[in-house]
Amino acid sequence: MADGDATTQAVRDVLEQTREPRGGQDLITAGLVESVRVQDGLVQVALLADRAQAARLEPLRRELEGALRSLPGVVNATVVLTSHRAPDAPAAPKPAAAGGGHRPFNLGGPGSGSSGEAPAKLLGDVRAVIAVASGKGGVGKSTTAVNLAIGLARRGLAVGLLDADIHGPSLPRMLGIGTRQPEVREKRLVPIEAWGIRAMSIGLLVEERTAMIWRGPMVMGALTQLMGEVEWGPLDVLVVDMPPGTGDAQLTLAQKVALAGAVIVSTPQDIALLDARRGVAMFEKTRVPVLGIVENMSSFCCPNCGHSTPLFGHGGARAEALSLGVPFLGEIPLLLDIRASADAGTPILAAAPDSEGGRAYEALAGRVAEALRPQLEKARQ
Repeated sequence: MADGDATTQAVRDVLEQTREPRGGQDLITAGLVESVRVQDGLVQVALLADRAQAARLEPLRRELEGALRSLPGVVNATVVLTSHRAPDAPAAPKPAAAGGGHRPFNLGGPGSGSSGEAPAKLLGDVRAVIAVASGKGGVGKSTTAVNLAIGLARRGLAVGLLDADIHGPSLPRMLGIGTRQPEVREKRLVPIEAWGIRAMSIGLLVEERTAMIWRGPMVMGALTQLMGEVEWGPLDVLVVDMPPGTGDAQLTLAQKVALAGAVIVSTPQDIALLDARRGVAMFEKTRVPVLGIVENMSSFCCPNCGHSTPLFGHGGARAEALSLGVPFLGEIPLLLDIRASADAGTPILAAAPDSEGGRAYEALAGRVAEALRPQLEKARQ
């Protein structure tokens, strides 16, 4: 028996040994297991539970997750609570303005496989999916993701941009599309087109001031649906703006999508580099190639005299990339017009591609495109 088969059988044994709290049946017999996926040491189990059952089953979810993580050969495991779409549910209702508990278009909707089967591959029409990530917030990751996506589109690629930061979606404001709502076609959301890319964010489905007070399972369900229930169409590259850190969203993406690579964004100072190092380690552990590290806010350029000052230090990300054995993708200066253009909804690479900031992002897009070229050429064959 292959190692993967052994792990799958071990997962099934745990499910058969775990009892549903109310009736005492094992989870499989009780029909609570919607889907199981085992791949490269990563395990994801979806348990059927409507919102009324979620609180009662939360202790069971945590217990099961711990048991699965302790199995030999398992790198990490996630158990989520999900629910089937009601037959007469509306195609894609916009959630109420109040946060916490409201579901975006049937959050945690139907899985694509029965017990013991892997769910259908998400984003099958996308040739390459890349994650733009950081170990901590406040390093300019979203601004980098937006301009990277536009830079790739300027090179003739069909590009999508997914805002995976469910708790703090910022792309609608950065792209200037916050007042537009996605169209629904045949029960699937259609991305908003702006600046040559197709974009989708939970921020397009809720009011801007809404607090998304959701726990891990709901966040993972929303992220899964933003990938699987959106009409992305054929794309060369989907850029995913990840939330900061190394948590549930990162694991969900690594499990459900064949990532072509990850771009890690950091500022030069030591504290940010510590978190960037954790981000690199997380992607390596989930077997996702690290395309490289970007040093953002590399130096401050005075708009009056043009003098450059390394406010956060300089060269730290380059040295860290060398130490970790991953490519260094370049430096992005700390410029007023980069910030102002993002706040205005006109990204710098779209508004002023020949500016210093525009050229820096253009160079970044060129290096990432070159790293993706073998996979894109193979996918076109």
